[in-house]
Amino acid sequence: MGSLLSSEVGWSWAFWAYSLRRHPAPMAAIRSNLAWFSGPESGTLAMCSPEEAALLRLEEVFSATLSRINSFVLQPLLEAEPSDPWGRECLQLLQQLHRSSQQLWEVTEESLHSLQERLRHPDSISLESLLLLHSADRVLQVHLEYIESYTSCVAVQAFQKAVKRRSEYWQGQRKALQQFLSGMSSEGSVGTALVQALRQPLTHHVQQCVLLLLSLRDTVGESHPTRELLVHTVTIFGNLQSFMRQELDQAMATQALWHTLSSRQRDVLCTPAHRLLQDSQDIPVTVTPLRAERVLLFDDALVLLQGHSVHTFDLKLVWVEPGQDRCMFHLLTPEEEFSLCSKDPQGQVAWQWKVTQAVCQTLRRKKDFPVLGAGLEPSEPPTCRCGAYTFRAEGRFSQATYEGEWYGGRPHGKGTLKWPDGRNHVGDFCQGLEHGFGIRLVPQASEDKFDCYKCHWREGSMCGYGICEYSTSEVYKGYFQEGLRHGFGVLESTPQTPQPCRYTGHWERGQRSGYGVQDDGDRGERYIGMWQADQRHGPGVVVTQAGVCYQGTFQADKMVGPGILLCEDDSLYEGTFTRDLTFVGKGKVTFPNGFTLEGSFGSGAGRGLHTQGVLDTAALPPDPGSTRKRQLGLGVFPVESRWQGVYGPFQDFVQAGCPGDLQEALLGFHVQSSRELRKSQEYLCCERTHPEDHAGRMEDILEELLQHRAPEALQQCLRKALSNSLHPLGKLLRTLMLTFQATYSGIGANKHLQGLAQEEVKQHAQELWAAYRGLLQVALQCKGQAPEEDQDAEARDLQVHRLMLPLVLPSFYSELFTLYLLLHEREDSLYSQGIANLSLFPDTKLLEFLDVQKHLWPLKDLMLTTNQRYSLVRDACFLSATECLQKMITTVDPREKLEVLERTYGEIEATVSRMLGQEHKLPMDDLLPLLIYVVSRAQIQHLGAEIHLIRDMMAPIHTGGLYDFLLTALESCYEHIQKEDMRLHRLPSRWNSREPW
Repeated sequence: MGSLLSSEVGWSWAFWAYSLRRHPAPMAAIRSNLAWFSGPESGTLAMCSPEEAALLRLEEVFSATLSRINSFVLQPLLEAEPSDPWGRECLQLLQQLHRSSQQLWEVTEESLHSLQERLRHPDSISLESLLLLHSADRVLQVHLEYIESYTSCVAVQAFQKAVKRRSEYWQGQRKALQQFLSGMSSEGSVGTALVQALRQPLTHHVQQCVLLLLSLRDTVGESHPTRELLVHTVTIFGNLQSFMRQELDQAMATQALWHTLSSRQRDVLCTPAHRLLQDSQDIPVTVTPLRAERVLLFDDALVLLQGHSVHTFDLKLVWVEPGQDRCMFHLLTPEEEFSLCSKDPQGQVAWQWKVTQAVCQTLRRKKDFPVLGAGLEPSEPPTCRCGAYTFRAEGRFSQATYEGEWYGGRPHGKGTLKWPDGRNHVGDFCQGLEHGFGIRLVPQASEDKFDCYKCHWREGSMCGYGICEYSTSEVYKGYFQEGLRHGFGVLESTPQTPQPCRYTGHWERGQRSGYGVQDDGDRGERYIGMWQADQRHGPGVVVTQAGVCYQGTFQADKMVGPGILLCEDDSLYEGTFTRDLTFVGKGKVTFPNGFTLEGSFGSGAGRGLHTQGVLDTAALPPDPGSTRKRQLGLGVFPVESRWQGVYGPFQDFVQAGCPGDLQEALLGFHVQSSRELRKSQEYLCCERTHPEDHAGRMEDILEELLQHRAPEALQQCLRKALSNSLHPLGKLLRTLMLTFQATYSGIGANKHLQGLAQEEVKQHAQELWAAYRGLLQVALQCKGQAPEEDQDAEARDLQVHRLMLPLVLPSFYSELFTLYLLLHEREDSLYSQGIANLSLFPDTKLLEFLDVQKHLWPLKDLMLTTNQRYSLVRDACFLSATECLQKMITTVDPREKLEVLERTYGEIEATVSRMLGQEHKLPMDDLLPLLIYVVSRAQIQHLGAEIHLIRDMMAPIHTGGLYDFLLTALESCYEHIQKEDMRLHRLPSRWNSREPW
């Protein structure tokens, strides 16, 4: 290899610089020595300041030294190819050191070039052009990377291990090393010599730079443009000198530590990243309640040693808290809490300060500069952090890895939990437990199948509203408690499943219990009634696709005791049944014609239904409405308790003061349900409607209720709220719509359930009004205002029918009106036939047929053309009243329908008054035939269903009033028109429509 420095100047400079490092001299001595370099052969160097010339020589020597180190030291270290893993890791460290050394040489060359240009052209190139001044931060970064690479090699003894692999080669280079290192003895270790060979030039170079830059700063005036740059560079190199000294000391201490540990401990702890900061053998501490013979503090971990065991704590997840006395402080980690106790307060202060600063440094992911605890950022670690940890202790989280936010040693905030078996949970945590919204995937035995839970959690278990998609293709949407379905919920399977079903109702500890509705796709039937322990138990109603209805009692999922069965042809059976609704045992059948069959019933293979009893054909025909319109379930399922599981969470929400963070858990949320969304939990979390905005939204909702308390403004406010799926009232209404459709649509569209349905609609309107009142009381409390007094029953019913029922009825109208249509189908059929027959009459013939007094006929309204007779005019009399009545079907609001009827009555009286030339009030005897005429001409379909729906939904305050009177008159018209078919068969020939008037 030859000597490390070939030129005489290089050797002289190195010797002079090394001597100066060992015996610092004043600046005057430096300048006298620099005269040797500023002779005639130096040219323009004599025109520049001695400090700049000295910097030039310093960079020249350092550049040459780095070049020699790369070729003489580092390159040979890289030539050996290790076979063991630890040797390969050391080789990687040396390769990184070689790259860092090369970068340091390159930046030194750039600095040297800038100094040469400055010294050659001092008049045209300013001092600011020096690389050391205008790129001081870049120069610093290159030095830091070199120091990091070098100290990593020192800490794990990479030089000694590399030399050992090529011991013969390095023994031959001992003399060259002795020339390079004046202090090296002939018996010294070659590895140690290499450590010094890479350390001495750098430490000397940085020290001399500091001295020369300080001197150069002193030669520049306070107002000089480069003054600030010089001050900055001096500060950087001064800090670099302190940082380098600390790093070298820590690396040497870490290297010495490995010799004091057992081989097992060394294998666990010896990594290039570790730097020893404190050792309990230097400042003794004890650990309680854990046991530890020795405590080691590294720059990224706290280690407890007990025998051969090593317990390591990642400093990113270590929280430091003061102790009860001056000799103790506490440490919190994800799975352990313990204290460090020292013999005296000074030891406690030293350990606590170093642990705290090491935690801060670890969290910042960069070392403090220039020394530990001297960074610009806060010296106290934050209580809220982000990190990853794998739990080792037994429990629910055993072997699971949590990555996310922490607080006080516990998962707290948003995070992800993953188990080795494939389970994972994404969501909110609180004090170490799942708490808030979270999504959990649970893989199943089948490939690519899993259960997906999108739920709210409380203290580690599902609690509140959730949506769960199971690998069996079932989906549950509803409430949970302690991880089990509890409260209201809907469980539905896809039609493709072997046994498709849908349950809408109440749950208790994971089982169907209470009031619920279930569809059985295989059997084509719907059960409406009570449940217990996942079985039908108690009173219930079964409706089939064939229109058969059964009401009776169930026990352990079986029919017990007597019941009633209504067939589609209105036959009635009272007795006992099989599960297939087959007559068995004693019973009685009442046929639509009034015949009865009473006796014992049974069935057998190939025999069909057989009976032994008495057939009574002498009984009087029953009232047509007694069986055909018989209602099931009334009085059996109290309407106020049927859907308490839906009302209950809203009541809890109001009683809690409507907190925004509980709105989702108590009132539900809506996300699209699809396999594509289930692939990404993070995407599912984003699909929800900005839960962080719930608190602000609730404040706006409550404020709006306060500002719209007047009747007209209130109705508009309620309309807006009920139509908004994000409003609490809107959410409650949509859930009630879900229960209503589950009960009364499809198979449930049965005339015998009309009574249950209209009861529910009224109850839902009352509950929604109570919900509004609850929100209003909370709004008043939030503003510090006195709450409103409770309403009495009469005032409440008035507000419900006047404000709430008209707003909610459209949401249930389709299913409800269908039930009314089915219930009154026969009467409406007769009515339709009567309307068809009456429509054959011209106006005057129909008025005469209806016995309308002739002085009330609106003949003035009949505008005749040439060759036209009164007897041929059709649909012209009382036209305004007819058109008015036709508007009844344009609204679903019972009150608006009654107002239409009132205006129709007014139009009839106005027409009569115009004909008579004076105001005229019609008595009932005159009004009824005129109203029949108007109704027949309006030709409103399903008028019977309309009339009965209005009657059932009419506010009690109108009973006995004008609206009640007009509705009764309309009912009379409806009944008369049904009977007109019989009268028309007995009409005399003079009623022929072609006969002249």
